[in-house]
Amino acid sequence: MSALVLPSVELLSPYETGKPLDELARELGVTDAVKLASNENPLGPSPRALEAARRALESVHLYPDGAAYRLRERLAAVHGVTMEEIVQGNGSNELLDLIVHAFATPGSHIVFADPAFVVYKLAALAYGVPFTAVPLRDLRHDLEAMAAAVTPKTRLLFIANPNNPTGTHVGRAAVERLLRELPPEVIVVMDEAYIQYADAADFPDSMRLRGLRERLLVLRTFSKIYGLAGFRVGYAVGPVQLIDYLNRVRAPFNVSALAQAAAVAALDDAEHVEKSRALNLRERDRLTRELTRLGLSVAPSQANFVLVDVGRPARPVYDALLRKGVIVRPFGNLPTSLRVTIGTERENQRFLDSLSAVLA
Repeated sequence: MSALVLPSVELLSPYETGKPLDELARELGVTDAVKLASNENPLGPSPRALEAARRALESVHLYPDGAAYRLRERLAAVHGVTMEEIVQGNGSNELLDLIVHAFATPGSHIVFADPAFVVYKLAALAYGVPFTAVPLRDLRHDLEAMAAAVTPKTRLLFIANPNNPTGTHVGRAAVERLLRELPPEVIVVMDEAYIQYADAADFPDSMRLRGLRERLLVLRTFSKIYGLAGFRVGYAVGPVQLIDYLNRVRAPFNVSALAQAAAVAALDDAEHVEKSRALNLRERDRLTRELTRLGLSVAPSQANFVLVDVGRPARPVYDALLRKGVIVRPFGNLPTSLRVTIGTERENQRFLDSLSAVLA
């Protein structure tokens, strides 16, 4: 009997999301849990975004604007690019999948870091594209090793900056060097889902580095600091030719009318973004200090989460925290570490108290 799917698809496991609050209530009867597992904004969305979505409900019987004109127009103004250089996505996840679909084949090759955002690997396996997963060095992307992994068949190279799940970053000088030195046929994808949370002096904004390389795609999302994870809105900025190809493989009406309206309104609420950023910076520093006081190792984060090494197998610690009503995130390829989203002061304190009790 012939194979039902590609051999690479046989290797796939479904993406493991952070455990939903309802699921924890069903399984363990915990009804007052805090979720610090999926890097969501603890302040929620902008009130302006919610109001815009409510107004959009009046036209929900109509298909959304398939070209997302108003959203792309607003993004073009924000970033100083043309609308033709922007494509919208059902979250940046869809765009990552579309990029592999459009630009890679089983005869080509992809390079990404490991561990990094798991969707890079999932997309490569789904389309049967060979890949090289380059180990991190000191929990950071090893850009020199990634460049060395490029072959004449390499068509895509993914960089998550800040990286998920470590929260670490690579500095501007190293990124600039990579963009200049890679072969011109390689498309570099800078995945910057968490860029608004970064405060390192050497953190690069890839929108400002587009002049260094023609084949550069920069990905952003509304799921993190804008608090619109449930709406699923992301976008890519790149040269018109690459954006045109992504539009050819993009599903029509891929971003809902409610999501488009909410995203446009969220862009106009700078006060909410700054409030979210300030909370994250303050609580990220506090969480790092308190975890260090517990004798634990915390990766230097530029995102809205921290990766903490608990010094023992992390899965039992994760399970014990669940029973205390605290949902964090374990990773199989980081067996002694947990990723913890930065929540409100109250949520973070509950995590710290619960972790202290579990480790004791």
